[in-house]
Amino acid sequence: MPSEVVPVNVPELVCFTPSCRERYAITAVLYNCPKCGGLLEADYPKPPLNAAALKKVFRERRMNNTPIDQSGVWRYRELFPFLDDVRNVVTLREGNTPLLEAPLAAKYGGLDRITFKHQGFNPTGSFKDNGMTCGASQAKRLGMKRVACVSTGNTSASMAAYAAAAGLEALIFLPHGNISFGKLAQALEYGAKTLQVEANFDQILALVRVLADELGIYLLNSVNPFRIEGQKSIMFEMLDQRDWHVPDWVVLPGGNLGNTSAFGKALREAHEIGLIDKLPRLAVVQAEGSSPFYDLFKNGGELHPVANPETLATAIRIGDPVSWPKALHEVRTTKGVVERVTEQEIADAKATIGRAGIGCEPASAATLAGIRKLTAAGVMSGSADVVAVLTGNVLKDTDYIYKYHTDKLEAPGGVKIQSTLANKPIVVLNDAKKIAGLLG
Repeated sequence: MPSEVVPVNVPELVCFTPSCRERYAITAVLYNCPKCGGLLEADYPKPPLNAAALKKVFRERRMNNTPIDQSGVWRYRELFPFLDDVRNVVTLREGNTPLLEAPLAAKYGGLDRITFKHQGFNPTGSFKDNGMTCGASQAKRLGMKRVACVSTGNTSASMAAYAAAAGLEALIFLPHGNISFGKLAQALEYGAKTLQVEANFDQILALVRVLADELGIYLLNSVNPFRIEGQKSIMFEMLDQRDWHVPDWVVLPGGNLGNTSAFGKALREAHEIGLIDKLPRLAVVQAEGSSPFYDLFKNGGELHPVANPETLATAIRIGDPVSWPKALHEVRTTKGVVERVTEQEIADAKATIGRAGIGCEPASAATLAGIRKLTAAGVMSGSADVVAVLTGNVLKDTDYIYKYHTDKLEAPGGVKIQSTLANKPIVVLNDAKKIAGLLG
């Protein structure tokens, strides 16, 4: 994996491939290393302030009403200083997402206690906003006019909103028929030009990479290194909210693996500059029908893409995750694990989270489903201090919720999902006595 980075005096892009490590200007419009094709990451000089001073600055900014300090991303800007002028920041006051206790979910997962970091409280309802504020800001800094993404839903909603806020034209490419209407509605409302392509996510991403180069469009998928920089803030904010006390585990869903890459990078960097005294273990949970990273982690070697990924958790329906080299490095560095769960396990975990009064999109519930398996297998102790990341809002996929609670939900291929925790609506006559008798 990557060798130790040589200290730099200015922010740069550096190739992630250990045998290459070629460096490029932070303003280069690149998504992969021109020399070897590897992924790129941002590299910075050490912050001018020590850990104690940084913690003080971060906490004081919570009381500041300026837009950049009200952002739960840009509040931590010393930890990703790629912009040379903060006037290019595009913010919708993203971040500021809560840590939520959920005793019912903890019991279901085999834990004494669990804390959910709920990214569904973001402006467009998902963690994508943490990364998109940085991606859109870099696009503005570079003088770009058009931005694009391939999306199964959340990325499109986020990019459309931030492009609108920045005055950029948004071009969104979607797998035709494979998106929640709740997510598509957001992209349409924010004014994005939406193209539904007869192909899967991975095929469309290859197509858009060609179009971006030909038409001078700035790509804002997670292959964009500045998206990863913004998503690091999820960990910084979580640690800040815990007064920099490190949990034993951070559990998250695995789709395109951008969050896994971002979380690991954030934790490593926080440890290197003394913000934290140890690394938590990362646990990445994939849906069974879209789990190439699980297979890689279990079997070793190279990642073998899933040609036709399937899962009702559309946010993680990705068969060829571009960020897998980074993600693998981060999981191994933290002595973490990768698990996979079935559609039934996701559905029941999601219903359990809902009964805790929280609610989330289907992909988010993979975390609790994975935790249940990990504690049952003895990999995760029941007394462990666990933070599980919920990636999206409960209203992102209302059709899924309705079908589950009315016993109509089917997995890909038509396999019926049992509504184990169904809460069916009750049809009643307009009769007060009968309703009173029903309610007791």
